[in-house]
Amino acid sequence: MSQIGSGPAILVENLTKSFGEVHALRGIDLSVPRGTVLGVLGPNGAGKTTAVRILTTLLLPDGGRAVVEGHDVVREASAVRRSIGLSGQSAAIQEELTGRENLEIVGRLYHLSWPHARSRAAELLEEFDLVDAADRPAKNYSGGMQRRLDLAASLVGQPQVLFLDEPTTGLDPRSREQLWGFVRGLAGEGVTVLLTTQYLEEADQLADRIAMLDRGRIVAEGTADELKSSLGGEVVRLQFADSAGYLRARQSVIAIGADERLRTLEVATDGSAAAVHDLLGLLRHAGAPAARVSVERPSLDDVFLSLTAPKTDPTGLNVQNARKVSIR
Repeated sequence: MSQIGSGPAILVENLTKSFGEVHALRGIDLSVPRGTVLGVLGPNGAGKTTAVRILTTLLLPDGGRAVVEGHDVVREASAVRRSIGLSGQSAAIQEELTGRENLEIVGRLYHLSWPHARSRAAELLEEFDLVDAADRPAKNYSGGMQRRLDLAASLVGQPQVLFLDEPTTGLDPRSREQLWGFVRGLAGEGVTVLLTTQYLEEADQLADRIAMLDRGRIVAEGTADELKSSLGGEVVRLQFADSAGYLRARQSVIAIGADERLRTLEVATDGSAAAVHDLLGLLRHAGAPAARVSVERPSLDDVFLSLTAPKTDPTGLNVQNARKVSIR
């Protein structure tokens, strides 16, 4: 077994979990170095929350192995819980209690003495800019304040590893930016963070590495720049004058993104003038000349769409199959 202080903070090997006929995790592998942020991206139902629940000992896996801070999540669940913090998709706070009372009670659950629990609550209220609201019931907090209080509660025990499961869902842009700042600060202090999110910008901003999860499998892993580069040099965005041209184009090229309403396609290329010229010539030959063309660097959105796209869209036209990209 790994020892504390050596090896990755989180190690996952061939982890599986099913719920009846639904295969939530199909053998995922992850290794998260200490003091880094891993962003786990994926559409609804990809398996993100299932993975977090297993890693935080709330759910038993069917197979494989998961180790957090040197402790097996099944055999040493108590030790895992002592080393982690968790902020889930909704704020897990007692709304009838004040912010201060919420944090003090969490401190007592961590077996802190009352004086220590009070001082720790005061520290976190200050750190998360909640001092003015500390003695108001949490039910009167804004959504952003409740999320900050929930994150503060997850840090009462000074965890070595913090799990954030879609922590900014439903927040306004200002509250989201504020929460990002707190996460950056924690990572700067050496806390290992595993962050699940559906906001690609969030992963781009915060994560040292990104793992893309789809249908219970890791389909890509790497830094944001590595994942963007995996699509090629540039993305050509095409818009068509009418639906007939758009549909003919869909049958003629492999698109990483498509919007039937806007009649737009996105195609990955190596970025050369010759590649763009050949693409436009192919479309003209197919009777689907583009009305507008722009060339841009790939974004995480492009990577996400290319890897999680279904094999066919509702019209039955072929789209690019999801493929596994591993960049170490």
